Amino acid sequence: MHFKTELQQRTNEVQAIVEAYLPKETGHQKTIFESMNYSVMVGGKRLRPLLMQETYRLFGGKGREVEPFMAAMEMMHSASLVHDDLPAMDNDEYRRGKHTTWVEYGEDMAILAGDALMVYCFETALKAGAMTEHTDRVLRAASILAEKSGIYGMIGGQTVDVELTNKPIPREKLDFIYRLKTGALLEGSMLIGAVLAGASKAEEEKVLSIAQDVGLAFQIQDDILDVIGDQGVIGKPVHSDEKNNKTTYVTLEGLEQAKKEVGVLSERAIETLNSLPYENGFLTELIRMLVNREK
Repeated sequence: MHFKTELQQRTNEVQAIVEAYLPKETGHQKTIFESMNYSVMVGGKRLRPLLMQETYRLFGGKGREVEPFMAAMEMMHSASLVHDDLPAMDNDEYRRGKHTTWVEYGEDMAILAGDALMVYCFETALKAGAMTEHTDRVLRAASILAEKSGIYGMIGGQTVDVELTNKPIPREKLDFIYRLKTGALLEGSMLIGAVLAGASKAEEEKVLSIAQDVGLAFQIQDDILDVIGDQGVIGKPVHSDEKNNKTTYVTLEGLEQAKKEVGVLSERAIETLNSLPYENGFLTELIRMLVNREK
């Protein structure tokens, strides 16, 4: 099967899984359900749950306990985007070609929607405990989700990013921001997949290394697309980093060096993946696609 066809098929499968775990839009508080669901269903490539599922399969995982975690990770990622887009943060009105949550539902409801998704994602993830005998793996996976989302992960990275807005950022701090703000959820996705499938500690370390390289390459490519991308293709405003006076890999290293860095990181990630005694050709191609995407 052609990779793009297979990617679309598997993305559709992931989409159905994520959708199945979203709350029903009924009751007195249905506005929060509607805004949560809008935030998750507004679009997106479902990369994190897809990476989780494929890593789970790489290590021989065959059950369904990975599915609640796939949905949970997409909820956490969506929550971060809802908050990122707020007027107090990046003040973006469009994401994935549609109005951002605060534009559609108001700033107050967008804040609540982001908060609600962050809590509901753990309620969702822990449903995996009833789907496997390996409850120890479920607890460990939930711990990874919390760590990679919180003050030592995504939120920690966002904090430094916000504090340094309109200020020059040295390479060391930029690496830190990217590793936590963007990379942490990608790391968490792949690591959770490995843990739920019963990978060894040594194998987990390799997965972490792969995810770190992919996460950094992904964010650098995002910087590149902000400069040379087409809003009609990528679904969000371009030159927003320049507008917000943000330091990026492109502003620090230049466009050509940023492109070279993406290439080095992606090849290293593939080499590490190939060093594992398992094979998942789709995962290999998925990683290549992620870091060389045009949207």
